[in-house]
Amino acid sequence: MKTRAAVIDSVEGDFRFASVELDEPRPDEVLVRLEACGICHTDVSARHYMVLPAVLGHEGTGTVVQRGSAVSDVEVGDSVIMSYGWCGDCYDCVSGHAYACERSVEGSIGGRRFDGSTTLSMAGKPLTGAFFQQSSFAQYALAPARSVTVDRLGLDAALRAALPCGIMTGAGAVLKSLQLQRGESLVVFGAGAVGLAAVMAAKLAGVAMVVVVDIHEQRLALAETLGATQIIHAGQEDVVATLKKMNPRGFAASLETSSQESAFHAAIECLGMRGRCGVVTTPRNGEPFPFTPFPLLLKSARVQGILLGSALPREFLPTLIDYHQQGLFPFDRLIKTYPFDAINQAFADARSGEVIKPVVVMS
Repeated sequence: MKTRAAVIDSVEGDFRFASVELDEPRPDEVLVRLEACGICHTDVSARHYMVLPAVLGHEGTGTVVQRGSAVSDVEVGDSVIMSYGWCGDCYDCVSGHAYACERSVEGSIGGRRFDGSTTLSMAGKPLTGAFFQQSSFAQYALAPARSVTVDRLGLDAALRAALPCGIMTGAGAVLKSLQLQRGESLVVFGAGAVGLAAVMAAKLAGVAMVVVVDIHEQRLALAETLGATQIIHAGQEDVVATLKKMNPRGFAASLETSSQESAFHAAIECLGMRGRCGVVTTPRNGEPFPFTPFPLLLKSARVQGILLGSALPREFLPTLIDYHQQGLFPFDRLIKTYPFDAINQAFADARSGEVIKPVVVMS
């Protein structure tokens, strides 16, 4: 079938809209009519490593309009959230840790299905698609049925679209990866969607001290209303010195979401004995930078890489929706919606820091 999609042609370029050809659903896939799709930093960073032109978008939500012959747990007409793809065959997939799929990089940014076939073409030529096994900056998208979560609680599509990557990662980092407990302490570096989701999750978990570090005054103010007990303006204070004054014994955990080298070092320096530092991104876009593990050794502490909040979407996303409907996880306060045609403006506002979580809404 033909569908309208936002296509990116160059790393620094804008999206353009084009008619593309979408493959038929395979037996294990569903065809989804998109209603909304979230935008996150991954949509910016991944294009550096992909073959362009491509169709991105990895937080799609919508309605299932067709299902493959082998799909039995998703029905036509279901409202669904599409999340990350996973191969289903490797050790981590079969042992219940799909977020650590051995082929996750290939499945996310490889541009094809796991079997190597393409889902999209344009003007008769293959087009890089299957981004996170969906490519949801389009009117329609294909996804493996196992990668979709049915929303049975009736959340608005634009809200659902904010959940399946950044917000799931931040909440999962606190509740699943770092497993923070009531009475512990946490420092969050970066008050974006991931960081603020972590703040809300920390409040849910009963974390006693939640400190947020950022350079945006408005985001710091928002963090206080969402559960931060203290804030630090990184552009006006010595972050490490201030943290040591706040908690001389050091913090139980830290979460680095900003990709800043100074924040990475501070996230380790602020830890107490047996502390754990979670990282969801790296400075310098993954390039080497000076670092010594000596402070970790002295404190018997650890740095933990966190993928997708160590979460299984079909289990975790309904839990977050339920918390939201109880008024305990107000992630809607992070969102600004845009018409699909305004996708370039949405990205511009995200880059400037004006908007925390943009979501494009399809007509």
